[in-house]
Amino acid sequence: MADTLRVGLIGLGKMGGIRARELKQHPHVQLICGADPNQTAHADFPDLTCFSDYSDVIQSEVDAVFIAMPNRFTADAVIRSLDAGKHVFSEKPPGRNVAEIQAIREAEQRNPQCKLMFGFNHRYHAGIREAKRIVESGRLGRVMWLRGIYGKSGGAGYEKQWRSSKEMCGGGILLDQGIHMVDLLRFFCGEFEEVKSMCSTAYWDADVEDNAFALLRDDQGRIAMLHSSSTHWKHRFTLEIYMTDGYLSVNGILSSTRSYGDETISMARRRFDEGFAQGKPREEIIYFDTDPSWELEVADFLKYVAEDLPVATGTSHDALRVLELVEAIYKDDDSFQKTGNRQF
Repeated sequence: MADTLRVGLIGLGKMGGIRARELKQHPHVQLICGADPNQTAHADFPDLTCFSDYSDVIQSEVDAVFIAMPNRFTADAVIRSLDAGKHVFSEKPPGRNVAEIQAIREAEQRNPQCKLMFGFNHRYHAGIREAKRIVESGRLGRVMWLRGIYGKSGGAGYEKQWRSSKEMCGGGILLDQGIHMVDLLRFFCGEFEEVKSMCSTAYWDADVEDNAFALLRDDQGRIAMLHSSSTHWKHRFTLEIYMTDGYLSVNGILSSTRSYGDETISMARRRFDEGFAQGKPREEIIYFDTDPSWELEVADFLKYVAEDLPVATGTSHDALRVLELVEAIYKDDDSFQKTGNRQF
């Protein structure tokens, strides 16, 4: 690879802007061009050559492509970029279904010289990284069970957005946002073998779910509980990890709007000692006031490319396994598959 990595952006919306901001911080990266069918978005990238058709980016002289498109187009853009010999960083989800990520993995195998990474930036949040360090230290024993809640309030016109279209996205809130929590449950617990679930369209007039409830069990018998919702009128992120000697809970996740509140870890050891109130252990709270996730994730991808290292996180295997779990959650609820379980 040349000393300077030439990069193109496919998708010039919010995520394209975030990735561009981080890429511009690196002295050995040159942003060359971008593409978006919405030509009004081009004005936000005055220093790029902008196209309406993403094929023009793929056919350009860039070395790597960052893809931030609606799910319907993701697999095609990733596959064509890999087959054109480009390194690829793609936002989640990695497609609308398992078949699309499998096709992506076949393209990856055809082009072993190309790096492929998917954006699961929640792994890079400071609270998640510290929680991972605490769990792996063993100071609170072994993991017994987990519970994850990721909910947002959809907002006016939510059901008319492209994220509420099954044709465009392949799924609803679980595939769009809850996929981050599914990935984190794997991050802390490993692979799950059994899925029990219920999904519903409780409020929004859309053909995808606005709530997904699931129980996941691994081969050690550890259970993870998941709730993904777009009818959680107060934004909420909570990941609880209960271990044999105590627990920790990541509460809140830093975002541009700060609508999920402060990012903290509440942590305590279990206490059965006389003299302490049973069930009321003394908690330690750790606060995090910056979000390094975008910077660290982009930096890792650039390192994999520059040093020709294997991708270590956000791999196509990670993408496949998380999509398999999402698909299993959808399929386990026969009632939802047949009727959408609409309640309006």
